[in-house]
Amino acid sequence: MLFTDDFIENLRDDPVRGTIDLCDFTINKLQSDDHEGWTEGDLGVLIEAYSLLVELMDAGILPIKVQPPNVENGSPDQCPNLYSFVNFVRDACKAEEAKLRVTALRSRFRTSLGSGFTYEFSQGDLDRVQELVNQLRSLISAGTNLDKEHQQRLLRRLEKLQSELHKKVSDLDRFWGLIGDAGVVLGKLGSDAKPIVDRIRDIADIVWQTQSRAEELPSGTKLPQLEHKPTIGGEEA
Repeated sequence: MLFTDDFIENLRDDPVRGTIDLCDFTINKLQSDDHEGWTEGDLGVLIEAYSLLVELMDAGILPIKVQPPNVENGSPDQCPNLYSFVNFVRDACKAEEAKLRVTALRSRFRTSLGSGFTYEFSQGDLDRVQELVNQLRSLISAGTNLDKEHQQRLLRRLEKLQSELHKKVSDLDRFWGLIGDAGVVLGKLGSDAKPIVDRIRDIADIVWQTQSRAEELPSGTKLPQLEHKPTIGGEEA
């Protein structure tokens, strides 16, 4: 298979950029340099990419809609249509990526100008979060127990978080997403995950204090621990 389960899972983190990478990867795998002498291998590559792209759109993961061509037979004669489809999807994703970039920049500038609700880090907290993120990147890069694709996915998440880290932010979603990452790493590595999990916990504490101030919660309010308690007859056991 051309696309591993980890590759497909990574697409959920950033579907638009991931799809651009998918299309580029597909095109680079083609054996025909002039796109005229198509081979059975080219057909296999294009059909696998085609199938994944169609499923991404049908599942609503990829926020664009492109009409896919019909695959009428198993002949390399299908390659030109499939190749055009992959290129069209890539171009559509590049346009969507540009729109998302504009939206992100406008949101950042709106936040900086104070024209919307914002969460504001103290300078000390901001510096500490930057330091913790840098430590996480070093720990994950040096780790040998994580598989390569999971490692790269975590590093991309941290890179994106760091690029959007400013004193004022309009939401804290990317920070809270780290909690889920910590759970996955803990599940995979067990006690070996402690240095990574500890730093994510420190970030979560800072983010919670920033959020609780913005929401005007009482000073010293602790980060709640969400627990599931079994119920009997609709009441807690």
